[in-house]
Amino acid sequence: MDERLVAFINSYDRGNTPLLDEIEKYAKETEVPIIRKELQTFLKFLVAFQRPRSILEVGTAIGFSAILMAEYAKEGCTITTIEKDEKRIAIAKENIRRAGKEEQITLLEGDAAEILPDLEEGFDMIFMDAAKGQYLNFLPDILRILRPGGVLVSDNVLQDGEIIESRFAVTRRNRTIHARMREYLYVLTHHPDLTSSIITLGDGITLSLRNRLDDDL
Repeated sequence: MDERLVAFINSYDRGNTPLLDEIEKYAKETEVPIIRKELQTFLKFLVAFQRPRSILEVGTAIGFSAILMAEYAKEGCTITTIEKDEKRIAIAKENIRRAGKEEQITLLEGDAAEILPDLEEGFDMIFMDAAKGQYLNFLPDILRILRPGGVLVSDNVLQDGEIIESRFAVTRRNRTIHARMREYLYVLTHHPDLTSSIITLGDGITLSLRNRLDDDL
């Protein structure tokens, strides 16, 4: 989207808590990637609208989005978040403590590829915000643990617009991720158990609904 239009839309955001503002400022100063303002607003709406009982986040970073979702989740909602970077884990734990969300947010330390197979099914919402090249590898377990009627949100799927380019127009080091993300988008939009939409929000997100079984209708 045009940067001026994005700035105009973001000007209507009601803002976050002082702690979230502080975490966001730190992330910008230290170049830690966190969700963009447009996605922040969208997640606030989605969590408030869907009223999930349990949320899984793949990719904690320093805890910004987990705390954001916790602020807007209904009472009793639990959030499980996964991170493997030890330095970010330490900061995320401290931020979760400062937010007073230690009882609500559980941080699992380690590689999502090793943790996901051990998680039990039943998540109402899953937010995928980890290494883009791994999204496709994570998907089988994601679909196993996402309950029918649950929602999967995947961030950074348009790769700053590179996704529409030929693989030969993409730098060599990014070609594998480029190919995997294109395949991921195809699988999401053609999977028989999902109804998906690709949305040009921030760096692109997908919103995927796990279709309900006939018995659940």
